[in-house]
Amino acid sequence: MTTGFAVKDDAFARDVLSVAQLNQAVGQLLERNIPALWVRGEVSNFTQAASGHWYFTLKDARAAVRAVMFRGRAAAVGFVPRPGDEVEIRARVSLYEPRGDYQLQAEAMRRAGVGNLYEAFLLLKERLAAQGLFDPARKRTPPRLPRAIGVVTSLHAAALRDVLSALARRAPQVPVVIYPAAVQGAEAARALAAQVRAASQRAEVDTLLLVRGGGSIEDLWSFNDEELAYAVAECAMPVISGVGHETDFTIVDFVADVRAPTPTAAAELACVPRGELLGQLGHAVTRLARAQQRRLEQAAQRLDRASAQLASPLQRLAHQRERLNTLRHRLAAAAQRPVSAQGLRLGALAQRLARRAPQTARAQDRLLDLAQRLARAQKASLAQAQARVQAWSGHLRALDPEHTLARGYAVLRDEQGRVVSDAAQLAVGQPVSIDLARGRAGARVTETGPRD
Repeated sequence: MTTGFAVKDDAFARDVLSVAQLNQAVGQLLERNIPALWVRGEVSNFTQAASGHWYFTLKDARAAVRAVMFRGRAAAVGFVPRPGDEVEIRARVSLYEPRGDYQLQAEAMRRAGVGNLYEAFLLLKERLAAQGLFDPARKRTPPRLPRAIGVVTSLHAAALRDVLSALARRAPQVPVVIYPAAVQGAEAARALAAQVRAASQRAEVDTLLLVRGGGSIEDLWSFNDEELAYAVAECAMPVISGVGHETDFTIVDFVADVRAPTPTAAAELACVPRGELLGQLGHAVTRLARAQQRRLEQAAQRLDRASAQLASPLQRLAHQRERLNTLRHRLAAAAQRPVSAQGLRLGALAQRLARRAPQTARAQDRLLDLAQRLARAQKASLAQAQARVQAWSGHLRALDPEHTLARGYAVLRDEQGRVVSDAAQLAVGQPVSIDLARGRAGARVTETGPRD
């Protein structure tokens, strides 16, 4: 098929383009004129970056093209392609401008030749996810020490031999119950679902393994059944799925409580190795022996202390006799002690009484001295008061207006009775009054001017 289109971008009409401008214009041209399409080819040079993006080359017998699938799209694929796999991808054509290479940006991927099956897988996965069957909150953790382990698989499958071999090596003490069912064919899904429900109803195991060896998508299609998914979700005990190889994903893997990359890995996740349990048991026995030895030693010490406290009747009588003699001596001493104590107390009281008797001569001398000091203090205080009165009288006389008037001064007042101290406050002909040392006089202003 040949795709033709006309170049309409006016960027090509310029005289000279830089390399970056050219690559940008070509990229826009490809993205606008080539819609998203499906491309089939063989995967080669596949690389999964730390960021989760996939980089690979899609080729056939005549040509090859680079392709990229970003992490968000790759997470929905359901499998990881390997070099040599035939796949079909839905992609858009773009240009990686720094190198000038055109590439495919993949939006979806399916195995070549099984497009319908893959589409059905995606539709069922989306529907079950919407119902919450993949919700991490409903996942259960398998017990570390199961009483018994159940295995749902075919009796003729190599996966059963791998599981039994791993369990015999890791936990030979744990019983294994096999629930046989076909793992491939038209009735396999129904048989697997029936055995999962049977294991749930019988409740004779603590962990259930649902396993099968690797194969194509058609071989593993029984594990993409909706009825089986519901049976796993409703199972009374935790379910570990180990279907196919590490890169194979089925609906059961998303519904199960734990997904193992292989059947052998599922068996390893179902139990703790016997050696590890024996090691833990050995440590526990050692700790128990040490604890028991410590308790025996403590009991022996208590026994020794109790034995030391035991005494014969003769020793107890001798001890009681000694104690009786001690009490007799203490009683005799106690009878004499009150008389001696009273005599000592009487002597002490006599000394205290003698010390507290009044000393009249000393008190008379002190009284006389205090009277003399009081007379001197009163005389000095009176002299100081008289001096202050005389000083205040002098100040009062100096500040007395009458005293100033007596020296020949006068107080001039206007008709409102206000004291006039400035000639500028008076007008010619204005009546005034004059206060003298003796009496008052009225006058009229004849002239004003500065004082000589």
